[in-house]
Amino acid sequence: MVGKNVFIQGFVPNHNHRSVYYTSVDAGHVHQCLDVTSPPVMSKDDNHVHYTEGFVVYEDGHTHYYQAYSGPAFPVGNGMHVHYYDFNTTEANRHRHRLKSVGQPAPGNK
Repeated sequence: MVGKNVFIQGFVPNHNHRSVYYTSVDAGHVHQCLDVTSPPVMSKDDNHVHYTEGFVVYEDGHTHYYQAYSGPAFPVGNGMHVHYYDFNTTEANRHRHRLKSVGQPAPGNK
């Protein structure tokens, strides 16, 4: 059983990450991004990344689309790891937003 206080050595297959982010302030507003990633995509260096895509929350009369891959897994202790995200949304109403954050932890220290 996987719980928040259980240390998990190594890689946990088929996990994903959930996240709640805010975009950069552009054109006088922000958007919230509620996200759940794909399962892991293995990399050649025995690490993994996650793919994500979707729309930011409707705000100021419009929305933006995004498609991105996370950075590699970064262990944070207690058998958990996180991923960094840094990407831009599509343009709408003559502007775009940047999203730069860390996703929620998931089980496994790799």
